[in-house]
Amino acid sequence: MTEREKMLAGELYDCGDPELLAQWHLAKNLIREYNGLLSENLEEKDRILNRLLGSRGDNLWITAPFYVDYGNNIYFGNNCEVNMNCTFLDDNRIEIGDNALIAPNVQIYTAFHPTNAADRFGPLKEDGSFSFCKTRTAPVIIGDNVWIGGGAVILPGVTIGSNVVIGAGSVVTKSIPDNSVAVGSPCRVIRENC
Repeated sequence: MTEREKMLAGELYDCGDPELLAQWHLAKNLIREYNGLLSENLEEKDRILNRLLGSRGDNLWITAPFYVDYGNNIYFGNNCEVNMNCTFLDDNRIEIGDNALIAPNVQIYTAFHPTNAADRFGPLKEDGSFSFCKTRTAPVIIGDNVWIGGGAVILPGVTIGSNVVIGAGSVVTKSIPDNSVAVGSPCRVIRENC
């Protein structure tokens, strides 16, 4: 099993794997180029997003700056907007349905590390350093017609149902069912969204 296959399966994997590093560097270079474009240069933005993302529907709008790990594990539906300064750590799949609004400073994480330092770092080298820390992943799935408020953080393994509003500043640690308004840290449902 390759390190990429381990990564997508949620097993411990080595971030320093040459295949993964090559994709990571490609994504960083593409996103640097994207973030440096003039705002009205839509044709070039589309070219970069088509090369960067796993897939995308029609009418995707991402306001720079935008940050990713690999890019190719991010999948957008139709009519989505991502506002400025969002970070998507897509070490596993991030799937976003149709008609999603993602406010500024939203962070979506699919990667996490073992809590035990020996498992996280592995054996130390003679000089006391380590190559790369070990990582695990879990996908994040976001349904249709979702609005994620500014500064929200979505943790690995979370599914957010359709027709959901996540309040600004929320930390989403557990899945949120369809037709909900959820807020807080940790984020919890406060009412139905009819």
